[in-house]
Amino acid sequence: MAGSKRTFSGVATALVLIGLIGGAGLLYANQHGGGKASAGAGLAEYATGSLTRLQTPDPVAAPDYVFKDAEGADVRFADFAGQVTVVNLWATWCAPCKIEMPTLAALARTYQARDDFAVVTISVDVDQAVAEARAFIGENPPLDYYADPKFQLPFEFPGKGAMPQTVILDRQGQVRAVLTGETDWNSPEAHALIDGLLAE
Repeated sequence: MAGSKRTFSGVATALVLIGLIGGAGLLYANQHGGGKASAGAGLAEYATGSLTRLQTPDPVAAPDYVFKDAEGADVRFADFAGQVTVVNLWATWCAPCKIEMPTLAALARTYQARDDFAVVTISVDVDQAVAEARAFIGENPPLDYYADPKFQLPFEFPGKGAMPQTVILDRQGQVRAVLTGETDWNSPEAHALIDGLLAE
């Protein structure tokens, strides 16, 4: 009888220890971003002020899509690996796109000293509008001109063709946040979002 009491006591102690260890593991995972859902949910706190419409989907790799730089050379999002990248899809015929562009230029200037950050503005203009798009980007330094002459890239991202559409990629090239429509990308909340991703 005494032996069985000791055995029961030992089993109970073991179960309590397992419960404590398991609970501590869950607490650690929640505090340190463990689990698939927490990666996107962690950025949802930045959806305030000018970023109220910010969406934070589960992380997914950016499309392996070829667009062009100012010289016509092929560019892929993989070329920006290791950088937090703000991708803005725009056109000269899109008034909100042009209104928000100076704020993207200001954001680029704010982080210009960092080699782990980039703002990539991709025009979907074609034909005679290309010259206007190049000139407009030239008025918004330090932004560089990139182009998607097929006008397909806006449909490859969660915005599904919306313009303007801004997509934030993390250092691994994963889509972490999306915002459709015009906003102020040089706002304190935008800086907080970028700082949060840079700190990961």
